[in-house]
Formats: sequence, C-alpha cells, structure tokens
Amino acid sequence: MLVRIRSDRVFHPDPDPAPPGALGRPRRHGARFALSEPNTWTAPAAELIVADPRYGTVRVQAWHGLHPKLAGRGRWAGHDAPPIVRGSVIRVEVEHLPKPTARAVKTLWLWWSGTGTPDLDVCWRAYLRRFDIEHTYRFVKNTLGWTTPSVRTPEQADRWTWLVLAAYTQLRLARGLVDDLRLPWERPRDPATLTPTRVRRGFRQLGPTIGTPASPPKFDTPGPGRPKGTRTGPRTRYPAVKKAA
Repeated sequence: MLVRIRSDRVFHPDPDPAPPGALGRPRRHGARFALSEPNTWTAPAAELIVADPRYGTVRVQAWHGLHPKLAGRGRWAGHDAPPIVRGSVIRVEVEHLPKPTARAVKTLWLWWSGTGTPDLDVCWRAYLRRFDIEHTYRFVKNTLGWTTPSVRTPEQADRWTWLVLAAYTQLRLARGLVDDLRLPWERPRDPATLTPTRVRRGFRQLGPTIGTPASPPKFDTPGPGRPKGTRTGPRTRYPAVKKAA
C-alpha cells in the first residue's frame, strides 16, 4: 500500500529495550521523527538518485520501521490499545516541475506498508500514475456515463461497467484512425498522443467505415403492450449503500 501523507506528520521507531530492573509500563514509541523538523531525522535506510527528463534530478530517501502514534478512538475505540502499524516513510525531492508554473516545488512524502522493503524507483513513479487513474475515472463517469443509469442489481452494474470499458478501449484503439477535431483554444497534438476526449469527437466519422455487430434497428412503432389482465407487483427495492461515518 502506497499513500501520500502530509508534511507535518510525526512518526516513531520502536523504542530501545528497557534496562534490567526498570519499573513501569514498557514504552511503545521511540524517538520523535517529525517530517517538518529535519533535526529529528536519522540517517535514511535507503537512498536513490535518478535523472528524469520531466523532473530533473530526483532524490528519494526512505526510513524503514516507523509507525504513527494512533489514538484510541474511531476504529480503535473498542480496543484495549491501538496497534503498532509499521511501515516506511519515503521522501521524494525533485529538481523542477514538468511545466513552467508559479507553484513552488514541494517535497513529496509517501507512506509504504507491506512485506519486505519497497522499491524506491517503483514507488515514486507508481504514485505519479494515480493522476492518470483519477482522470480516467472522471472521463468514464462524466463523458461515458458510467454512473448515469440507475441499475438495480449487481449483475446489471457489472454488465454496464464492462460496456463502458469496451467503449473506452475502442477510443484507445482508434487513436491513430481519427482526425484531431480540436477546439479553437486547444493546441495541435500528435495523432499518437490524442486524448480519449479528442478521439471521441472524430469517432462518429469512423463508425460507418468499421461497421457494427449490433442487429438492425427495430421499428419505431409502439408494440402491442401487455396482455389484458396482466398484473405485476412492484419492483424489488434494494437498500441504498451508505458510507460509514
């Protein structure tokens, strides 16, 4: 699991063993490791320096075996003591941002939890891919209508999801076959790098040339309707899915 964390978080390593004969409850947390206070940092357990064409020199540092100090509320309200969740704190520092902007270059802090030790080169590159995933979700929801129909059963939701994925795949495959119908304020782009939104504009012209596996359209005249005397009960209602507080 790889997530982004705030730059003011505080973590702790495991405490040193208690000396023989010490009284009182054993310590659960070691020295303070504050992300915003470099004087509390220890020597990183792993470090990576790579050159990237978009970000320049990228420096990645990792500290293993750190854990946050959890409170006995929320999920851990009914437990005797909050658990110790160990992981790795990763610091990513880049030379510059991909595009000229007025924003200052900020240090990226990541939290990794899993078995073994993390691959630093994979971690910082994999996190940047989350922006691609978020834009994909936004496109299939707002443009392809993923959440538009009011489905009633999980089978209907699965079927509609696969239809949306098939439509998105067609847009990807048709990237080099359609014209770039850009808006007046958009810049020209290479046909191999067209976005799904631009491909969708010219997909209508591509449809008659590739055909369709669908059956011929039916008549638009109304059908006979239900037979007389037919009685159907109300449709099955399902409880709404609500997020936990």
